[in-house]
Amino acid sequence: MFRLRTLTAAAAALLLAAPLAAQQHHAAMRSPTIVQVARDAGSFSTLLAAVEAAGLTETLMGDGPFTVFAPTNEAFAKLPKGTIETLLRPENRDQLKAILTYHVVPGRISAEEAIMAKKARSVEGSSLRVGITDGALRVNSTKIITADVRASNGVIHVIDEVLLPPAARPAHH
Repeated sequence: MFRLRTLTAAAAALLLAAPLAAQQHHAAMRSPTIVQVARDAGSFSTLLAAVEAAGLTETLMGDGPFTVFAPTNEAFAKLPKGTIETLLRPENRDQLKAILTYHVVPGRISAEEAIMAKKARSVEGSSLRVGITDGALRVNSTKIITADVRASNGVIHVIDEVLLPPAARPAHH
């Protein structure tokens, strides 16, 4: 009788502990998403506000994988005065979405893979050129200041300027 009670108690303890252990194991295995990594870094608040305004936060927290060329707050500050405020208006959501999705490439692409490929097609649909120019790793003509920042759903390459898709670039006369 004593042995049966002990066995029953041990089985109950195992049944109760298993889900907790599985939850803890699952939480420990999940590393932060692209959005969480950007939030934790502290230098992407403008990008995150734009991603939110464009309705892309949930997508970038999803499974992916995505490669994101992420402009810092300083990169956004280089844009002409009033540009950010204008883009964040609801009526400009499509334009903002086009600019942001030009910064995203499907898949998890390391800097080394990008250099070897030389080109990548953005989610927006236009091509991005990747290579080393003047001793610096660049996407188009924009410098990649930190490459290969890992996230659970992709990789981030930090850039020092905002990329503009061909359709959004000012015409040169």
